[in-house]
Amino acid sequence: MSIIQAKNVKKTYNADTIPVHALNDVNLNVEEGEFTAIVGPSGCGKTTLLNILGGLDEATDGHVEIDGTVITQMSDGDLIDFRLHNIGFVFQAYNLIPVLTTKENVEFIMLLQKKDEKIRAERTLELLEEMGIADKADKRPSELSGGQQQRVAVARALASKPKFVLADEPTANLDSNSTKDLLDIMAKLNKEEGITFVFSTHDQRVIDRARRIVHLDDGKIVDDVTVK
Repeated sequence: MSIIQAKNVKKTYNADTIPVHALNDVNLNVEEGEFTAIVGPSGCGKTTLLNILGGLDEATDGHVEIDGTVITQMSDGDLIDFRLHNIGFVFQAYNLIPVLTTKENVEFIMLLQKKDEKIRAERTLELLEEMGIADKADKRPSELSGGQQQRVAVARALASKPKFVLADEPTANLDSNSTKDLLDIMAKLNKEEGITFVFSTHDQRVIDRARRIVHLDDGKIVDDVTVK
């Protein structure tokens, strides 16, 4: 079952009246339970595509359908609400709220969803234990290593029980050990809980773990390989 469908997606930026074609007629279906890496050189459109799939950026043309809902036709308000309940995001720079503790950062999405306090507390503890950072619950981001911060970011992305997680260069700032640990956790969540992950990456360590590799170049898909 396709959870993401991108059809004829184009993205053009106008820089000083000179059009820059970031994406050119991209067609991509992602099935539920995939562990997919979108790869390619810098500037090829990886992050742009990921942002459009997640409703963080608007396509110039084409449309994106998430689990049967066409998000490219939504109003801004409806799109914000849809993202909140359906899509998890992990960013290269972690994007944690510095004044909040680990526990509060993970809980934040559920607060926006107006989840009951007991549900928030139970889900947060469950995720922190799964990420191996339950002992860091009361630490702020500045007191954590990069690898620990990214684990918090993954826990936060999963807090709302999203349909899938989009991860933009999630290992770019991590050392080899932290990268391995993070990928082990994500692969385990994918295998045991069926969580769909889509990465944009140029990190070979991520590519080696992916089960599908979609290669972008000059805003076009030039290769799409499923690894058995």
